[in-house]
Amino acid sequence: MAVPLTVAAARASLYVGDLHPDVSDGQLLELFLEFKSLTSVRICRDSSTGRSLCYGYVNFNSPQDAIRAIEVKNHFKLNGKMIRVMWTHRDPEARKSGKANVFVKNLAEPIDNAGLHELFQKFGKILSTKVVTSEYGKSKGYGFVQFESEDSANVAIEKLNGSTVRDKLIYVGKFVKKSERLLPGPDSKFTNLFMKNLDPETTEELLQEKFAPFGNIVNLAVAKDNNGVSKGFGFVNYDNPDDAKRAMETMNGSRLGSKIIYVARAQKKAEREKILHHQFEEKRRQRILKYKGSNIYVKNIDDDVNDEELRHHFSSCGTITSAKVMRDDKGISKGFGFVCFSAPEEANRAVNIFHGCMFHRKLLYVAIAQRKEDRQAQLKVQYAPGIAGLAGPPTAVIPGGYPPYYYEATGVVSQLPYRPGLVYQPLGLRPGWRPNGFAPPTRPAQQAPFSVPATSMRPHRQNRSRMNGQAISQGNVRLGKFMPQAQHPSQPMVSSKESTTRQVRFAFAAQEWQQQKQLLGEHIYRRVHKLKPSLAAKITGMLLEMEIGELLLLLESPRSLFAKVEEAVQVLKNSKT
Repeated sequence: MAVPLTVAAARASLYVGDLHPDVSDGQLLELFLEFKSLTSVRICRDSSTGRSLCYGYVNFNSPQDAIRAIEVKNHFKLNGKMIRVMWTHRDPEARKSGKANVFVKNLAEPIDNAGLHELFQKFGKILSTKVVTSEYGKSKGYGFVQFESEDSANVAIEKLNGSTVRDKLIYVGKFVKKSERLLPGPDSKFTNLFMKNLDPETTEELLQEKFAPFGNIVNLAVAKDNNGVSKGFGFVNYDNPDDAKRAMETMNGSRLGSKIIYVARAQKKAEREKILHHQFEEKRRQRILKYKGSNIYVKNIDDDVNDEELRHHFSSCGTITSAKVMRDDKGISKGFGFVCFSAPEEANRAVNIFHGCMFHRKLLYVAIAQRKEDRQAQLKVQYAPGIAGLAGPPTAVIPGGYPPYYYEATGVVSQLPYRPGLVYQPLGLRPGWRPNGFAPPTRPAQQAPFSVPATSMRPHRQNRSRMNGQAISQGNVRLGKFMPQAQHPSQPMVSSKESTTRQVRFAFAAQEWQQQKQLLGEHIYRRVHKLKPSLAAKITGMLLEMEIGELLLLLESPRSLFAKVEEAVQVLKNSKT
């Protein structure tokens, strides 16, 4: 029975790796054109730049031709670079597991891919060999061998590890992925030492004299710049690990010239970074545990506030270890910062006292600080769509458009409490409003921040006469003539301002007293802002001390509103004097 062409092609697909970046599809085709059953060649390229990824695929109709192509073309030099030709592995697990892969290091410089293949081929079928080279094609002294079976890899490790190849003692071991490599332990063997804090006058001859008594030195070098000046560090490599360890223990911390030198096991860059990352994470974890619950987050800070002012403002709550206003690259305040106390109780006290308080003309938001990961997890749960019970009514917001709870402290209620003398932002903040540019709801009369005469903020007599049928009792509104009525077709069209006022009445007619004041506050704030932008928030708060019927009159009569705004401005001027 004939094998379908697609299946045969799949069985005869070869991977070609380590290609030179300049190799084209045409060159690859020409290289394999001698095989009659060749069907296609393809070099894989970056989809955005079109640059070669330095590997490709060659497909044959005949598996026999594919086998022969591996034998003939593997380790062939193309554009000065030795290529690798092997069977394509469709299963990613088999390709990435590395079970049959062997790592080899301390290779002699003349050993290339072909030499590595020749060295290991007696232990089993080899799929691929690779000696890692620099950009100039020089061997870096290590490489990889991929066997077909794990048993062959184990035999190769057993037979060749520690053997001498071309006068060099090679290491052969199982390949370990970078993510799974463990940091060397205290009992690990090493021969290469790193030394730093060297005097500029320290020569290699002097170092040779100091380090030679510990054992046979294979290599010693002092790092120098382009001008031949010492960089203050160097390396010394012994042929025996015990000699290297003894030299490290003796010479580390000793005086050489005018300086105390540092001597330790030489580490690769990746290992150094991993150790430093581990140390950083450990210190960070200890710092988080130490100051857990003691660090507070402060938002809506005025641009003029510096670190010292922030520290002084919160100093009454306890001992402050640090206070910082966050700034951008240009030194401009980002409007938030952190204050760290010596104990969680002090931080909770600061949240309870200063959350919602005025500081430099701005309403502060104060809460216990959280890690970014914890905050994101909390927000994800809070706003997860479709989870029953999580959705709730909108909460009040304070300047800046953020909710009155960020991270809750012990004993702190989630809603922003009313405070004497403060102007609060209403529910339903409209998008685009600036911080502190908000229409405040009403406050209890005893909490009024300014002493406003009872008669000064009352509507004019002629305006009050228009309140026919209006009854106001203990904050509840019974709308009579103020209820919107259907307009008769014969009546003239109302202006947009009148239409807006009617819409306001209709919108808040069914609302509770508190929501009515908030809705009116939004519309009054916009009109006051056109007259007195800088004092809009304060004036709106003063006007909202009036009753709802009087506020409706102000919406209907721009002249009355203007008069009340002027009265409020005068009261503010008198209060300052």
